[in-house]
Amino acid sequence: MDMSSMDHSSHSSSSSSSSSMTMSMAMVFVNTQDTPLFSNQWTPSSSGAYAGTCIFLIILSIIGRLLVAFKGVMEQYWLNAHLNRRYVTVAGKSTEAGRIDTDPDAKVASLVTAQGVEESVKVVRRATHEPLPFRFSVDLPRAFLFLVITGVSYLLMLAVMTMNIGYFCSVLGGAFLGELAVGRYIQWNEHGH
Repeated sequence: MDMSSMDHSSHSSSSSSSSSMTMSMAMVFVNTQDTPLFSNQWTPSSSGAYAGTCIFLIILSIIGRLLVAFKGVMEQYWLNAHLNRRYVTVAGKSTEAGRIDTDPDAKVASLVTAQGVEESVKVVRRATHEPLPFRFSVDLPRAFLFLVITGVSYLLMLAVMTMNIGYFCSVLGGAFLGELAVGRYIQWNEHGH
């Protein structure tokens, strides 16, 4: 076997493998029931298995919306806890009621102390536009929740990228049902997830 025939055969085999790779990467929707999901081991082999995979994707998509809504509720809770934080008075300073009375941002209410109820006092709610200070008890759960949301979102993206029309419609259907169920809890002050 001479060198020129080896070059030609290696060139033709690499050419055929790149053309078959290009053909398998075509960007058209397919309607086959044997499209692998996430790995080759998860390849539906029957109509029932395909339907089960689609139901899984619907549920995963709903879970994704539930997680985003839960994060929105928790963000509101963490913000309210921060804004309603109480501060300790130092001995020798004016009473809590006296200090609150002079605050123009306070709301009228009654204050319960060890001596009983102090009437006509104001409860202060600190307003802020700066980022909240770092708190391990808030930022660690926030980061973990974002990690889970990102993981679920990427799994749904990979399902859509299979270009299987059933998987695509399942993800959209789950997103619709999830938004219908909990969309009102999602705060749109972040990234618009």
